[in-house]
Amino acid sequence: MSAGALPELASVYWRPRMTAERLRRRERLWTLTTLAHVVPFVAVAIGMLLLSPLAAPVSLAALAHAWLIPELYARRGATVTRSLTPAADGPERVSLGLLGDLVGHDARELHARTGLVPEPGRLGTWLVGEAGALLVAGKRVSCWCVRATDPDGARLPSGDRVAHLLLALRSDEEGFATVANLAFSGARWRVRRRLPKRQRAALDALP
Repeated sequence: MSAGALPELASVYWRPRMTAERLRRRERLWTLTTLAHVVPFVAVAIGMLLLSPLAAPVSLAALAHAWLIPELYARRGATVTRSLTPAADGPERVSLGLLGDLVGHDARELHARTGLVPEPGRLGTWLVGEAGALLVAGKRVSCWCVRATDPDGARLPSGDRVAHLLLALRSDEEGFATVANLAFSGARWRVRRRLPKRQRAALDALP
């Protein structure tokens, strides 16, 4: 393990280290997987209509499946931004104050409104939450699930959770993407639809 690499990489030693090229391949694989689910249902819908107009209900059902499957994947991906159970009020206030020291004014304001902290990186722009992060690169969003845990098993305040992930990301971006689990990668609009309304502003704030 190279100097500066995340120690958590030792727990996922079988995973190749994430790079921009490897990330693009995984994104293409997600696109191909989505097409593999959608195209057969669309083909069935068209084929049934060609066979008989009376099969229109079956065609509509097939089109509904073609739409629903990617939406379910996107919904699963969007859950990485969910808020976890808060700690006591005192530790929560302290942790949010410490998190504010790590980021600039605009990031603090965005976190206060959405619960997400923006962080530019080499792979794209990250939106870091308590239980994971969104990686935004143009019109594509990749959803990464990863949690910060206390070594003693205690429940961390929300600000500490975000701060842990933010510091790990700054320390080793590729290592962070290696340790985290890719829950979904797809169109930005599709992920936005599945985010809580207050968090959509964080995605809209990015170019």
